[in-house]
Amino acid sequence: MTEFIKEVLAEDVGRGDLYARVSDRMDASAKIYAKSNGVLAGQTYIDELCKMESIYVKWFFRDGERFLNGAIIAHFSSDSHTLLRDERTILNILLHASSIATLTRQYVDLVKPYGTRLLDTRKTRPLLRVFEKYATRVGGATNHRMGLDDALMLKDTHLKTIKDLKKFMAKARKEIPFTAGIEIEAETFAQAKEFMAVGADVVMCDNMRPTQLAEIVDYRDKYYPAVLLEASGNISLQTIENYAKTGVDAVSTGSLIHQANWIDLSMKMDQR
Repeated sequence: MTEFIKEVLAEDVGRGDLYARVSDRMDASAKIYAKSNGVLAGQTYIDELCKMESIYVKWFFRDGERFLNGAIIAHFSSDSHTLLRDERTILNILLHASSIATLTRQYVDLVKPYGTRLLDTRKTRPLLRVFEKYATRVGGATNHRMGLDDALMLKDTHLKTIKDLKKFMAKARKEIPFTAGIEIEAETFAQAKEFMAVGADVVMCDNMRPTQLAEIVDYRDKYYPAVLLEASGNISLQTIENYAKTGVDAVSTGSLIHQANWIDLSMKMDQR
């Protein structure tokens, strides 16, 4: 987190803030106002930034809390050069994270009554995975894989390279970490049954209709109750509730991140 913040600040400051070159330093304070409704995320990162930059911050909302248009999110105190230099970095971090958390909470509210877990995906912006997955987590989602090293997933592309799936699974169980799970992507009912039979921990049901998924859930419940089922593929706010109703364990969607539209936050300097 510290290195990330250093890089983000350096990107904006460049060789130095020209305003600081031509102005006097003085005590200053500022507030961040909400200009739309949302869910706060980014506080953890801003706390670290303020620690690094000797800025005092008082929060009126915490990570994961909802706020309404017009609310004061936080109050900052430092010197004028520091606050004005860091203003855009603070806002960008809060806007990016809070926008993802806000959309994520909308999805979570739809699946929560059915006991279904909402998962994010690896469809993240390059070098922003930890940050963006932090934002979905604050919004109420559960993180899916962080990378290729924490679970073995066999998608359709992987399956094209495997001649004998049963032998492959036996080898994988011996060579991957003891605590690592194996997830296999199924595109049909027949594939889902095959993958349960060969010992998948999780079967991802990709691009299936809710009616198809409900049949797979019933089959799983009867014959392989320990297998987890995940629904994935073109799932939106308009369709996710229909998937959750099937009894699937989890629903994953990349739209939590790549479809999150920025909410509106603004920093205003206090009058002297």
